[in-house]
Amino acid sequence: MCTPIRSNPTSTLSLITTRMLEKQPLRQRNTRKTYVFLIFSSLFALSIYSIVQAWVPFWILGPKIDQQSEPPSTHSASSGRSTKFQLKHVFHHGTGRYNRVHRRLDITPEFLSTHENTLEELTEAIYAQGNEHVDSNSADSVMSQVGISRAFGGQNPWSAELEIRSSERPARLRRLKERHTPGFLDSYLRYAIEVKGDPKKLDGIGLEWEPEEDVLLPDIEDKDSVVALALISSNAYVRLPLSDDEKKKSDWIDVGDPWDVDEEHPDINFGWLEDGLRGHVFVSNDSKTVVIGIKGTSGAGLPGGGSDETGGNDKINDNLLFSCCCARVGYMWTTVCDCYEKTYTCNQDCLEKELLRQDRYYQATLELYRNVTKLYPPETTDIWVTGHSLGGALASLLGRTYGLPAVAFESPGEMLATKRLHLPQAPGLPRHMEHIWHFGNTADPIFMGVCNGASSSCSVAGYAMETACHTGKICVYDVVTDLGWHVNLLNHRIHTVIDDIILKYNETAKCVDQPPCRDCFNWRFVSKDDTEPDEPKLPHPLKPKPSSSSVAKPTSTSSSKPTETDKPKRCLERTWYGWCKKWEGEE
Repeated sequence: MCTPIRSNPTSTLSLITTRMLEKQPLRQRNTRKTYVFLIFSSLFALSIYSIVQAWVPFWILGPKIDQQSEPPSTHSASSGRSTKFQLKHVFHHGTGRYNRVHRRLDITPEFLSTHENTLEELTEAIYAQGNEHVDSNSADSVMSQVGISRAFGGQNPWSAELEIRSSERPARLRRLKERHTPGFLDSYLRYAIEVKGDPKKLDGIGLEWEPEEDVLLPDIEDKDSVVALALISSNAYVRLPLSDDEKKKSDWIDVGDPWDVDEEHPDINFGWLEDGLRGHVFVSNDSKTVVIGIKGTSGAGLPGGGSDETGGNDKINDNLLFSCCCARVGYMWTTVCDCYEKTYTCNQDCLEKELLRQDRYYQATLELYRNVTKLYPPETTDIWVTGHSLGGALASLLGRTYGLPAVAFESPGEMLATKRLHLPQAPGLPRHMEHIWHFGNTADPIFMGVCNGASSSCSVAGYAMETACHTGKICVYDVVTDLGWHVNLLNHRIHTVIDDIILKYNETAKCVDQPPCRDCFNWRFVSKDDTEPDEPKLPHPLKPKPSSSSVAKPTSTSSSKPTETDKPKRCLERTWYGWCKKWEGEE
């Protein structure tokens, strides 16, 4: 008798479990791959989204713009050292017939307390002047307005403290070893002009350059620091809180050569009574860093410009530094030097000597710096220079001469003046190690080099601003694209640049190398004692160009009389439409 087989529940369950487990690994592997793929895909998508969100607005719109202008914040993302600066000295260097006069006014606590009431009245007047209507079509009217920036926060510009942050890392810089030796640079510059900047002859001097050393720089990527430097440039325009009688008193200290009273100079009234160059010196609280702010151009001969402004010589030096040939724009113009020869032809040697004259602003700038170094030795002090407009160009020339960090605001192109002066430059020095920065905006015709032409505001006022090329790096705010501005001379004013441009942007303008640029391309510069031929004449645009095809010359001599084969043939028979069917002599 067969006994039926009973199934064991335990064994059946184990069998099912075993079969399920045999199929499970494949399913688990597929599921695991799917999860891993989804995780990595999500992470990749998030990373792409973050990059696009961060960079696309910058590429399309540029730096972000604040909706409202706000005073500089006291905090910055940079990790450099932050230091407060205050005005300590005012230097004035005479030019023209007073070029030997050089004086210094110390801004001490006693000076501030003595003129406290006058300073308050002057500050109110300056802030009020910034709101006055200005004729945008008059260059003199624009340049004579002293208005002060709102970034001062209502402070007295003579006692305000400005905070500047240094760069996180010191920069490497090479400078002339004998740059502070008395008379060395002057003799070099004179020799460079005598040899017309011949590289072979200048290399024969054997200039000694110091090895690269660490130099402290201002942080030009920090908006607050850029605003502070611009305020120092603006401060150089502020008038002294003194009456004409007080200016003659003993507050001024002579730091130049002894001044002898004679018939031509019956007194030594100084200060703002005569034309000259002005520099305001700001010193850090620890006296380890000095910033020199060089005054720019003041309007000449206008109500509001003031008899104590330096406008007369400012215009002369503007036209000498930034014109192609002594401001010879047309036959109606009065030139500032006698280097013009004929139409679009200028004497190069004459131009170079004019720039180096003792009564011009470049020499005055060198003397100003040398007197500052007597108070603050460059061996133990970091010295920076800044300025606006003409002052910015002079700051750039001074920085290149002595190897100083220079920050210029809305300066005209100074590359032409740099070449004419043959300023020394370390061999093989790349542009990023020059440490010269030019801040400007696309709506400023002077900075962009377009304030020229017979109908321009500059030409009408007698300014020949014909240069556009800068040295070092340019940091340009594209306000025409970002803010919809139009090109206008009002956008050249320093307080407009600070309040309506720099403070409007969340970030400072990106600094890039100057693109390839050439000024005065249609001029011919000659030298009377050149041993080499001058540059070829430029072709006349209205005359046809000569043919570039060559004509084959005969290899053998032949008679000039025509032969029988040279005589033209006569047509004997033509078709109805004029085609010759039979020529004379043909069978």
